[in-house]
Amino acid sequence: MSEREEALVKASVEVRAPGARGGAQRAVLVLLVVVLLVVARQLGVFGHFAKPAELARSVADMGSLGYVVFVLAYAVFQPFGVPGTVFIVAAPLIWPWPVAFVVSMVGTMAASVVGFSFARFVARDWLAARIPARFRRYDDALAARAFSTVVLLRLIFWMPPLLHAFFGVSKVRFWTHFWGSLVGYALPLLLVSYFGEKLFEVATTAWAAIVHHLR
Repeated sequence: MSEREEALVKASVEVRAPGARGGAQRAVLVLLVVVLLVVARQLGVFGHFAKPAELARSVADMGSLGYVVFVLAYAVFQPFGVPGTVFIVAAPLIWPWPVAFVVSMVGTMAASVVGFSFARFVARDWLAARIPARFRRYDDALAARAFSTVVLLRLIFWMPPLLHAFFGVSKVRFWTHFWGSLVGYALPLLLVSYFGEKLFEVATTAWAAIVHHLR
């Protein structure tokens, strides 16, 4: 079991409140997440997310079903550790950039909502103690200017799971988080969708040249 899975198991114990129905329900949800991650790892699911090119090939082979699988995989796995950049770089390798932008936005927003909701309703106390200081210093700004602060943080940091958690344990309202995240994501996702395929080709060519030179 990985450190992330062990941490989630510990969270399931910490959120359990003996005799409290709500605590038991939260513990069950955390355990379900742990089971999902363990099963996915054992089945080699995470191997498909190791590299954007591999993910792109896997999704492209699914045809129209690939849209659904892409968004669901993004929403389920990104909040718990799979890098979101793998998905948004893979998208323009699969679809034309306007489609890649829409699918990336849907997946990114879905992952953000899952991460936010998990932190707010399931493992709030456990996650609150683990929010990095670099996010905590924005507490006052969220209280005074919630929408603009959400936009700014999404624009700067994008979609790390701990930022989802920070918003979840903060006092920011769900819809403020939702619309602020949507606005904050728009420009970065648009740029990656439009230039992603070209940048990926350049990076791949440069890496191949470096490897060839080192041999």
